[in-house]
Amino acid sequence: MDICYIMKTIILGPPGTGKTTTLLNEVDKYLKNTDPDKIGFFSFTQKAAYEARDRAMKKFNFSEDDLPYFRTLHSLAFRRLGLKKENVMQSKHYEDLGKKMNIRLDYHEYDNDHTGIFSTNSDILRIIQLAKLKSITPEQQYNLKQHTQDISLRDLLICYNELKAYKREYNLIDFTDMITEFVNSDASPKFDVVFLDEAQDLSRVQWNMAKSIWDKTQDSFIAGDDDQAVFRWAGADVDSFITQKGKLLNLTQSYRVPRAVHDVAMNIVGRISNRIHKEWKPRVHEGALSYYHDFQNIDMSKGEWLVLSRTRYMLNDLENVLYSRGMFYRNKFKKAYEQDLYDAIFDWESARKGKPINADQITRIASYMSPDKYQKENLQYLDKDCFYSLDELYDKKGLNTKQIWYEAFDQAPEERVRYIRRMRENGEQLNKEPRILLSTIHGAKGGESQNVVLLTDLSRNTQTNYERNPDDENRLFYVGATRTKEHLHIVKPKDIYKSFRI
Repeated sequence: MDICYIMKTIILGPPGTGKTTTLLNEVDKYLKNTDPDKIGFFSFTQKAAYEARDRAMKKFNFSEDDLPYFRTLHSLAFRRLGLKKENVMQSKHYEDLGKKMNIRLDYHEYDNDHTGIFSTNSDILRIIQLAKLKSITPEQQYNLKQHTQDISLRDLLICYNELKAYKREYNLIDFTDMITEFVNSDASPKFDVVFLDEAQDLSRVQWNMAKSIWDKTQDSFIAGDDDQAVFRWAGADVDSFITQKGKLLNLTQSYRVPRAVHDVAMNIVGRISNRIHKEWKPRVHEGALSYYHDFQNIDMSKGEWLVLSRTRYMLNDLENVLYSRGMFYRNKFKKAYEQDLYDAIFDWESARKGKPINADQITRIASYMSPDKYQKENLQYLDKDCFYSLDELYDKKGLNTKQIWYEAFDQAPEERVRYIRRMRENGEQLNKEPRILLSTIHGAKGGESQNVVLLTDLSRNTQTNYERNPDDENRLFYVGATRTKEHLHIVKPKDIYKSFRI
């Protein structure tokens, strides 16, 4: 009888210590002597999995087809079970069921990154989904009293049973069902080595799936940081990560966090009661730390900025400040409405300087002009493969203006025009990514910036959670602070009782 000795290596990576890079270096070693389709690289987020795949493709001249198992766990389950998109529950299905039951059921996947993390305004649906992610019954999740709405156990169970019946009737499956079915059907391929990144964010059912994979594998690598486990509210099971057994590889040198920020971060993380103790060093740079009581007092006129709040709604007031000052920013959770106008401006200004533009550029420009500035019928028949000078358009194609953009674009919304003019006057580089990004702390996980603004305001619900389970909030603000490469700006509300304590 052959005996298989499974080697499991656990990589502990505090902020900026190169956890993912270390994992990818191990991938490189195996790719030298292992068939690529015998390597499984799975990550909590699609972004991380695809970055690993793209690196392997570039270094070893592989195609996507050569690396079929660089993906999220949900994506692996979807593929191995032979599912199609129409087999998976979508927002429209939850809305349809809600209408039939005369209740509101809204659901969407968090950031559309195939993580299985979801967002909903329905506490009934939240209880059901969390119970499934934790592998417990809806009654058990209900008894945890973590919901905010007045819900009866009877109504919860009715909805639970109606949801199951709806999925059976329409032959549908949700993301958690997908994972459970994968495990029950023993659908995992056999790998020579398995890599699992961002493991601290996996739910209980995802841990079950991961175990079903590495039980067939001789070598496995698990990378994560329990101190950065910020999705427990959505079913993540950090305890399963903390209790993993194997060879430990501790990364101890941060290449991101300066000394001043490191001191703040270690003060926060020291309050977490249930964690793996780990020490790590800041990079050899002092950095800076500043405190404010008003966001408006921060000078953000230059440099790269990441502005972080506890909840999305807190970002709205910040937007108004940046907009009024003509600063180039983007709210991660909103569409960048100005981008099409930016592009049209660049095209038009380039044409005025003598650079030819194509039919698509001309059409975009014309969309911001009143009909008296161009002859629509002439522009409709431009050759898609040709480029045209402004003089040619003016002389032969019915364009009736050569004005500067804010005069020519008389159909552009006045407020947007004023905002763009203010940004250009401030020297903002509109042909680049916005230098200021607004995000929740959850949304910024994995990111970094020279300057980080951390708002410590807590909403009523998060204040309650802070008092009930301080570990969750401590982990979250630890993640927020450690996005900083240079200068951390901490904004405290005047009411200290509504603030996270730093």
